[in-house]
Amino acid sequence: MTASPPAPLSPEALRPALLPFGEGTMLPSQAYTSAEVLAWERRHFFAGTWTCLGRRDALAPLGSTQVATTVGDIGVLLSVAGAGPVEAFANTCRHRGHELLGAGETSTKQAVVCPYHAWSYDLSGRLITAPGFREVASFDPETHGLVPLPVQEWHGWVFVNAMGTAPAFAEHVGALEDLVAPYEPETLVLGATHQYVVAANWKVVTENYHECYHCPLIHPELCQVSPPTSGSNFDLPGMWVGGSMDLRDEAETMSLDGRSPGRPLLGVDPRVVLYLGLFPNLLLSLHPDYVMAHRMTPLAPDRTQVECAWYFPPVADGASIDPSYAVEFWDTTNRQDWGACESVQRGLSSPHFRPGPLAPNEDAVHQFVTMVARGYEGRG
Repeated sequence: MTASPPAPLSPEALRPALLPFGEGTMLPSQAYTSAEVLAWERRHFFAGTWTCLGRRDALAPLGSTQVATTVGDIGVLLSVAGAGPVEAFANTCRHRGHELLGAGETSTKQAVVCPYHAWSYDLSGRLITAPGFREVASFDPETHGLVPLPVQEWHGWVFVNAMGTAPAFAEHVGALEDLVAPYEPETLVLGATHQYVVAANWKVVTENYHECYHCPLIHPELCQVSPPTSGSNFDLPGMWVGGSMDLRDEAETMSLDGRSPGRPLLGVDPRVVLYLGLFPNLLLSLHPDYVMAHRMTPLAPDRTQVECAWYFPPVADGASIDPSYAVEFWDTTNRQDWGACESVQRGLSSPHFRPGPLAPNEDAVHQFVTMVARGYEGRG
């Protein structure tokens, strides 16, 4: 995370969250409830770092060459033509700033054409046509191409830095690469996708994901297949936090009966599930036989869209994949989590809320809270 202006939170309010583990607390309530704070986060956390846009094969309909999206608070145009690398540009014409495509729109054209004055660009961002400027001697088309933005494909997911100022993606990911690579998510096949809208702040969702202190009370199905006190958390380089949990001796995977009708992933520990969160918006759950990804988009201080997707090893002979054993388990678990997160959000809005301490097994939450608080202060 690069240096940025401080967030609209007082240093005194942030200080308790920056204390060492065992002394530190949650963030102040404004971090979860303030529209002004979320606006700052959209610019400096989501646009200012590497935000996951989803899987390449799901970003645009088949045959599309362009797709427009919003990263944080900045419009981005993706060039996705063919099997070549994804390219990203600022979604703003170099003439008068008109959007080239509306957010969420796609195009199958072989050129990017501004709908305002018909300036056009090729799919690499180079200016092709600027009507009326051919006779202007001082006009140089080479200096009026679309503004390129850093984009990275990582194990099938596409990431964009919409401000163009973040450190290199390899630095952002850090040691997370070594944990994810054995699962080869880029080779897995999408089995199912669920969309949720959670009435809670995106950080509440993330904090809940990174601790199982709550599991004995709200996740009976999970506790049947995985001891809630098992595993440990990582403290390794990169803008991510996470840890592991073990499967019970009689369980093969995380499903309602603990059984796995799927194919095992080769080269990974068959007794361990990894829970990893890459800042700011991608949560990964790596299982012995499938990978689950949660991708978050903040809609409001108290509302977050979560896309949950399940990926499985491809099946030979074109046979279909039945993802239901994993989907049913995690849809049940997700909805339990969303209910808890929404209750937390309501409590955070109370005038009586004060940031609480973190339990001995909430060290990953402390790592995340510290990462956020340092970002608020303008430190990487």
